[in-house]
Amino acid sequence: MAAAGQNFYELYRRSSIGAALTDTLDDLITSNHLDPQLAMKILANFDRAITEVLQEKVRSRLSFKGSLHTYRFCDEVWTFQLKNITFKMENGGQVVSANKVKIVACTAKPTGTT
Repeated sequence: MAAAGQNFYELYRRSSIGAALTDTLDDLITSNHLDPQLAMKILANFDRAITEVLQEKVRSRLSFKGSLHTYRFCDEVWTFQLKNITFKMENGGQVVSANKVKIVACTAKPTGTT
């Protein structure tokens, strides 16, 4: 469980479920059914909840192979852009290929927190 007052990254807001939540909150704000401040609290709670669930519940592993196109390190965040990627699930499972993939990696504990 995360410590009280810990900051969470906003990485998952651009996922399909994060985008759906953001669109719904925007619609509720536009129709005056929700205050913008409450919407921001909901998004902050989403950031916390999805980070915790992924950390605690997802145990699958995979390996990948491809060509590194670009990489960047800024503000404790690594961004990798890869080309011609092949992902292989653990235990000889499913193989998935993609032309381009972007991986964003952050420290597990943001700086400045206890």
